Amino acid sequence: MSLLDTRVPAVLLRIDRNPFHHGTLGAVRSLGRAGIEVHVVADTTGSPVSTSRYVRRLHPPPPPGATPADITSVLLRVAARIERPAALIPMDDASAVAVARLGEELTPAYLLPQQPGTVPERVADKAELAALCAAAGVPHPETEVPDSAEQAARAARRLGLPLVAKWSRPWLLPTGTGLRSTVVVRSVHDARELYLRAAEAGSRLLLQAFLPPGPDRDWFFHGYADRSGTLHGGGAGRKLCAWPRGAGLTAVGEWTENPQLDELAERLVDALGYRGIFDLDFRRCGRTGDHHLLDFNPRPGAQFRLFADATGLDVVRAQHLDLTHRPLPAGKPLPGRMFVVENYAPLAALRPAPQGRELAWYAGDDPAPGRAMRRLWCAHVTRRLRDRLPRSAPPGPRPAALLGRVPSPAAAPATELAGQGERTERGEQGEQTEQTEQADDEKAGSR
Repeated sequence: MSLLDTRVPAVLLRIDRNPFHHGTLGAVRSLGRAGIEVHVVADTTGSPVSTSRYVRRLHPPPPPGATPADITSVLLRVAARIERPAALIPMDDASAVAVARLGEELTPAYLLPQQPGTVPERVADKAELAALCAAAGVPHPETEVPDSAEQAARAARRLGLPLVAKWSRPWLLPTGTGLRSTVVVRSVHDARELYLRAAEAGSRLLLQAFLPPGPDRDWFFHGYADRSGTLHGGGAGRKLCAWPRGAGLTAVGEWTENPQLDELAERLVDALGYRGIFDLDFRRCGRTGDHHLLDFNPRPGAQFRLFADATGLDVVRAQHLDLTHRPLPAGKPLPGRMFVVENYAPLAALRPAPQGRELAWYAGDDPAPGRAMRRLWCAHVTRRLRDRLPRSAPPGPRPAALLGRVPSPAAAPATELAGQGERTERGEQGEQTEQTEQADDEKAGSR
């Protein structure tokens, strides 16, 4: 018998156009396996997510550049189709910020964590996060927010090169500009020139001291803060492999107990009064050993299923239980458990995992998304190889055609890729490799 109230559906919202976000599939499966009716409001054109047996219904997302009124209209239309209150779970930063702002308009059609509507926006804003960390006593890379191009140049000289440049609100980055949410800056001239594009980016530029990557440096913490502020459904994890290497989204992660991160997460949640799901990215300083917070994402991280404990509890189930006033089981951690994004780390998916492992795409009880991703990835790799052939080579049959009719994945905005999480959060197939490379320059940057 399910611990969750199966009378209450769940609605997963993704405003960012990223049909290949494996975190969304993880949430669909987690709730669906518990008997919850799952609705997805997202761009799923050609997406493996749309093939999951656990999706009850797909709904069109708000249009690009949607206003708050547009988002409200879409969500209330979905609620009218469902005909009963549902737990609403944002799956990207733009959705989390919008839902927090629209809390009054969306209730009672949706069940939402109760917290000041400005909190998710403040933690997602990279410039605000630096001040929040300082107030809470949480280590954070030294950060400056310049007010002019000359200040940006002076900050670059003072912080030292290379350094990390971030746009404070990456979800506002317009498409087609070539701007990335995070980049590594290697010259004073580049820092100055980047500042001059602030109006185009739609948010402030901040410059951060660079923390070099290295073995055992990249960590993350996922959790759910219930109505009392108690943390459930998550834990600390190490990034064992990233795509691209050295930075970027988590290709292989391991649940690893880390009391220091436990204490930092609790301190930050208490200081902010934060309620709901969160995903924190850290980089450990090789000189001091301190874990510096790089990003606070007010939504599930793409690898949140790493932290499914012995009772089956994860952050999305924790939120559903809390919002429906059901008791949350005491956590039973499974340190050593692995999470693998198999198209980026295929060998890791084959190695023994004594403490258990979850794959991002393949699942025995829900095989269709794994098959769909395999087809898309093969087509993507074939296309990349073909594009690298000398242009003088005589034309031949299109290699992708040999794999059958494969839908061409839509390119996602560089916005979310740029978003830190993995992350980030924004790997997509098709154009996914280039996009994850961007996303990773980002992470490389500040971690």
